[in-house]
Amino acid sequence: MTAPTADAPSPLGIAYTPDATATTDDLSASPLWNADLAPTSPARRTWSTYNIAALWIGMSVVVTTYTLASGLMTEGMTWWQAMMTILLGNVIVLVPMILNAHAGTKYGISFPVLCRAAFGVKGANVPAILRAIVACGWFGIQTWIGALALNTLLTAAWGGWTAVRGGVAIAFALFWLFQVLVIAGGIERIKRLGSFVAPVLLSGGLVLLAWGVRHGGGLANVLHESARLQGGKGVSFWTLFPPALTANVGYWATLSLNIPDFTRYARSQRSQATGQALGLPTTMTTFAFIGVAVTSASIVIFGQPIWDPIELVKRIGGAGVVIAATLCVLCAQLHTNMAANVVSPSNDFSNLSPKRISFVTGGLITAVIGILMMPWKLYADASAYIFNWLVGYSSLMGALGGILIADYWVLRRQRLDVPELFRERGRYAYTGGVNWRAIAALVIAVAPVVPGFVRAAVTPGGRVAVPTFLDELYAYAWFVTFGVSFVVYLALMRGQRRA
Repeated sequence: MTAPTADAPSPLGIAYTPDATATTDDLSASPLWNADLAPTSPARRTWSTYNIAALWIGMSVVVTTYTLASGLMTEGMTWWQAMMTILLGNVIVLVPMILNAHAGTKYGISFPVLCRAAFGVKGANVPAILRAIVACGWFGIQTWIGALALNTLLTAAWGGWTAVRGGVAIAFALFWLFQVLVIAGGIERIKRLGSFVAPVLLSGGLVLLAWGVRHGGGLANVLHESARLQGGKGVSFWTLFPPALTANVGYWATLSLNIPDFTRYARSQRSQATGQALGLPTTMTTFAFIGVAVTSASIVIFGQPIWDPIELVKRIGGAGVVIAATLCVLCAQLHTNMAANVVSPSNDFSNLSPKRISFVTGGLITAVIGILMMPWKLYADASAYIFNWLVGYSSLMGALGGILIADYWVLRRQRLDVPELFRERGRYAYTGGVNWRAIAALVIAVAPVVPGFVRAAVTPGGRVAVPTFLDELYAYAWFVTFGVSFVVYLALMRGQRRA
């Protein structure tokens, strides 16, 4: 059975009753159970508003956020258009983020376990693996960026490093191996890491901004110079806006699904909702602005734009400056990879065979697949990175998000029977462990954007010159698939018994 705890006010004006529950059943004999997937006990729900906000600050202050506006500006946006697009995208994705987070806080369950309610105890592997594959790609990208920073650090520390054959590859292997060691520390190590690095990373960003403003002739002059960063002259803002907004929603669309992996440790709904609202849109927009301002300042100071912060600190010079800056970058990449790209796929792979695959084993699988996905290619082209990678996977994430929110908030009205989520022949078994209605809703939702994705994937830069209706539809991929899956799932589940 599930025992309730105290009620709490809703962060979105919805009546949450009760705020959190804890199951008292012994589920350890179930083949669907292991210690990592087990519901979090009340004693382990210790993450405060600060811990949740620090988690998001640590995940947002990374090189990919710093350079996020670059892809938008090189396509033709002004600095303020890029900032507004980034802010709006993150405010939009915050809504499903908080909604999906609720089940984690209330029931102490992880993302793959939550998926069992909608997709079935075996069908849950479909959304879990789709989410895991995207995380593996991100793990590789962030590891590649971390390797570049480590290579810079080694060069600053020892001039002879430049003569070492395959230095970047060695740095990649070293950073990858270090992350594997961290994976073994589990979720609490990630919590402590986030609480430590968040203020350090924010301070480092602000110091870099102060340097750029001071040496770039003041903030007004720096922003004026940002016009020289713009490409795509003659391209309408409203042509760029839809795929750019979708890409920014897609940036964290993955976490909007698996956020229960973290909020299962939150003290209350208020802690998780407030922490996310404070930590996500504000940090993403602020750090993206720092990226634009500092890059614009580099035009004044060095005569050319330098988007890559690792390359920038090389130009600033001084071994001490380079070492300090690259250590900050390494901390950022490490924390983001552990929190955003290891926790979820570790649980997701574990869900495939809970008795055989632990959290640590799942993390190792993630690390290996991350290399096989060749991240240096995914990140090489800023335009393709936005229009193919971010927009492309957002279509899958949107479809899954629509189904989960429709199931939990509309169909079940926030009521789950937690012990049944761990029973092979319980109420969430559906047909052979799979809810084919959820699978059908997923396929139907994604189908309309597939032609647009294919066209974008085979087009250099990812943006079709003369878009058709299907190409325009793909530009709104996350919104299209979210809305279609939400409606189709509820229609297919009409008359089905609630939890």
